[in-house]
Amino acid sequence: MAQTLRGLLAAPVRADWVAGLSIAGLLLPEAVAYAGLAGAPPQAGVVALFAGLLVYGLAGSSRFAVVSATSSSAAVLLAASSSVLHVPAEHRTAMGIGMVLVAGIIFVLAGLMRLGAISQFIAKPVLRGFAMGLALTIVLKQLPLAIGVHPQRSDFFHFAWELLAMLPDWNFRGLAMLVLALLTLHLLGRWRAMPAALLVIVAGIALDVWGYGRRWGIPSVGALELGGVHLTLPDLAWPDWLRAGQLAVALALILYAESYSSIRSLALRHGDAVSANRDLLALGGANMASALFQGLPVGAGFSASSANEAAGARSRAAGLIACAVVALLVWQLLPWMERIPEPMLAAIVMHAVGHSLNGSGLRPYFVWRRDRALVVTAFAAVILLGVLDGLLLSMVLSIALLLKRMAQAKVSELGQLAHGHDFVDRQRHPEASAVPDVLIVRPEERLFFGNADAVMADIGARAGRVPGLRALILSLEESPDLDSTSIEALSELARQLAQKGVQLRLARVKDGVRELLQRAQIPGLGPHAYAAWSVDDAVQGIEDSVRSSKAVPAKS
Repeated sequence: MAQTLRGLLAAPVRADWVAGLSIAGLLLPEAVAYAGLAGAPPQAGVVALFAGLLVYGLAGSSRFAVVSATSSSAAVLLAASSSVLHVPAEHRTAMGIGMVLVAGIIFVLAGLMRLGAISQFIAKPVLRGFAMGLALTIVLKQLPLAIGVHPQRSDFFHFAWELLAMLPDWNFRGLAMLVLALLTLHLLGRWRAMPAALLVIVAGIALDVWGYGRRWGIPSVGALELGGVHLTLPDLAWPDWLRAGQLAVALALILYAESYSSIRSLALRHGDAVSANRDLLALGGANMASALFQGLPVGAGFSASSANEAAGARSRAAGLIACAVVALLVWQLLPWMERIPEPMLAAIVMHAVGHSLNGSGLRPYFVWRRDRALVVTAFAAVILLGVLDGLLLSMVLSIALLLKRMAQAKVSELGQLAHGHDFVDRQRHPEASAVPDVLIVRPEERLFFGNADAVMADIGARAGRVPGLRALILSLEESPDLDSTSIEALSELARQLAQKGVQLRLARVKDGVRELLQRAQIPGLGPHAYAAWSVDDAVQGIEDSVRSSKAVPAKS
């Protein structure tokens, strides 16, 4: 932390000052806009911005990541808090703050338990399909801010139908302001260091000052009551905390999947080293700080982080500089920010999620003919079921996909390639020859409780179909560890083969599995049975054993 603060004053971070000044103009309007998207007061987005920039700037591992409120987390928070029915609005707000706090605690616990790879439980095709459906939902639900009509139904199709039915009541001047703002953001967005959002906001404030907002019936943001922000815990009963905790799991998973995807992408682009577990702790601290001051959930959004990279950031100091600049802007310009027209905020949100509506990110799945159903299902789930239920279904799909792939483990039979030391799948390489009277098999997924019994039963059945079989070699190269179900299944296979007079040898056994087998003491599977490091060594061991057994009677 001290090193980061000292770096602010060092000459090499001049680029960080430029980057910090540039992204501050983007982040402040977005923070106010995302607060509206989450159904929260505008100051909630500003508080989240301060918490994210400050905590991650001091504790994070990525030099480019900008942690603030994001469109996806704001939409998920709104959907989650709206799922708490038949309670006053104040209670729903408290539940939302409780969700952000519990999500932060989940991050901290995951970081302490070193669960940095948790984001990989949401498959990328599912995440991209969900993001596209979410972006389309966000765009549709930002329209009322511009056109001044508000449908009663919240599900996608009824919402869209009610919007069309209210067409005669639309405020077309507000719609024109929205379209012009979008065009401006798109044109200025070609220069990534340009604070396009800030320029659009300034233009909107000028229109409001000149009286066009009132004349055209376009509402502004309203009061930003930062003076009411204070350190407090949400006043919730124990059942409410339990409900908030359940919803916070979904919020934490989507936040981390989005954040670490951005962090990892930028790190790979520049060859930087980042720490997943350290970032979990930093994100946890940022979300807890935001919740304690009634702010929104925060994460490392790709658009803001990419803008920081494009502006020339060299260290995390850029985020701290942006935090200081935002504080100065809020201090000096708070009354002006209250005059931002709502169509301008809607345009900023739509522009921020626009990249997710580009179908080019989904095209590879259709070209590769892989995971197309997952992409389409995740997209349809958000549209048909809503943001929260669509997110939960998307996560279930990801985990189900993993379990299905592992549970349906394919078993390959290996053969020797050109009488050399290499053994390959005979089905894919017909030129590979089988070793006489020896069956060599390899499960193509790691063994675990969901597939071990089926895999061992399959191997036992294959052994029964080979006439004159004297040995079976099982390659465990895909299994760095074995659970108790796998050990029991392996014991049963060893027992069946021993009854038939067939030797069982293991190859490519990891050190951890060797130590486990020594403790397990499986009958018929002593240390000699898994001494071979390679399949070729195991084959040679069997041939040496056969030669030894033939040589003994000759000597006697």
